[in-house]
Amino acid sequence: MLHLLNPIPADKILLIVFDLDGTLIDSRKDLTNSINAMLTEFGRDPLPEEIIATYIGDGAGMLVRRALGDPEDEPLVENALQHFLAHYREHKLDYTYVYAGVFESLEALRTTPNGAPRKLAVLTNKPVGPSVAICDALGLSPYMFRIYGGNSFVTKKPEPEGLNTLIRDAGVSPGETLMIGDSSVDILTARRAGAWVIGCRFGLSSHTVEDIPCDCLVDSAAEWAQVLSFASKPSSVTANSSSC
Repeated sequence: MLHLLNPIPADKILLIVFDLDGTLIDSRKDLTNSINAMLTEFGRDPLPEEIIATYIGDGAGMLVRRALGDPEDEPLVENALQHFLAHYREHKLDYTYVYAGVFESLEALRTTPNGAPRKLAVLTNKPVGPSVAICDALGLSPYMFRIYGGNSFVTKKPEPEGLNTLIRDAGVSPGETLMIGDSSVDILTARRAGAWVIGCRFGLSSHTVEDIPCDCLVDSAAEWAQVLSFASKPSSVTANSSSC
């Protein structure tokens, strides 16, 4: 049963900012393969995909550091990061795909229920180069007025610098902004910026998505547009798999 704890004012949302990995795309296998290629190069045993998935969400540097066991040897971490990135640049699209329902929701979310145009954007902790290349290749870029990565600013999510910049770029207020992501990092980023937030329980870091209260939780990308529609008309809510 859909339960709206914090009904999102759909008519007032003029900017929607998406996380990338685990929200718009499933990149788990390509990230896993590149991490394990790096570990092999450094004489270490590969890790199961399920373990590596729990390391994703805080940027490439933290992903590599966690895969190495959080060593204090900073030159080792930096060297390993460069090896990981070199492999990932060549193999970032081997298996990565857009989640079902994403394109349909993006089309629906381009305008408010009143027909006003919305701006859509990506804010990820993945480096901006591969992020843009992936969005270009998978057909996501035409929907986005900005794509910012983990190296676009001095700080990364959950610091709100990137989201605050997008809010300024779009010429909107935090109250007119919605963040959608699959981790506690995304939820905390939105909270620090004063924006609304939807948590995705289907993503790569979804094991953390309920650690911090958000305005809504969804089980599929197809539900993003439904949530905003329901938020505009709470009386029309019926049973489905979402929990808000």
